[in-house]
Amino acid sequence: MRISKEEALKVIEILKKTYPNAKSGLRFTNPFELLIATILSAQCTDKRVNIITERLFKKYKTPEDFLELTPEELQEEIRECGLYRNKSKSILETCKILKERYNGKVPDTLEELMTLPGVGRKTANVVLSNAFAKDAIAVDTHVFRVSNRIGLADSDDVFTTEKQLMEIIPKDLWSISHHLLIHHGRNICTARKPKCDECPVKNFCLYFKKKKN
Repeated sequence: MRISKEEALKVIEILKKTYPNAKSGLRFTNPFELLIATILSAQCTDKRVNIITERLFKKYKTPEDFLELTPEELQEEIRECGLYRNKSKSILETCKILKERYNGKVPDTLEELMTLPGVGRKTANVVLSNAFAKDAIAVDTHVFRVSNRIGLADSDDVFTTEKQLMEIIPKDLWSISHHLLIHHGRNICTARKPKCDECPVKNFCLYFKKKKN
């Protein structure tokens, strides 16, 4: 069961007023930095990633810079972040592809981004939306949980959730909706003990209505 498109638009408008400064929590200055930061962010907080990348990007600014490192050296640089061995491997393989296939530049299409190691659909959409200002909805754990609770989506599958969000939310609001849903998931619609009574969109939320009954 899902709410209507009109209700979905009202939900997004309310969330825009609730979180007027909603934007990416990752710090970056170019598409390459965002790509690396997003790969690092898997199972790691934005705060922790920002601490790592602040140090990392002072020393390594391009794919070529990263390729000067051995996997073990990069592992030491990113050790504080979870899955650092896998991430080190993915980053170096991605940098090799960027250098050989894209002249050191980050591609700006979903299909090309998803060919890079360590880059799934969510990461690709984050890069498209935030680095290239393209309309995209990245579905992370917060977006998945919140959108399905409210009724913007009705699926236990991430890809289907993304498609349903793209159907119900106007295209020009896709990117901001991603950030709004993340902020709402962190602040109110938490995984455990969501603060339903404080929720500004509870009158539209199917989870709240079901809980109330």
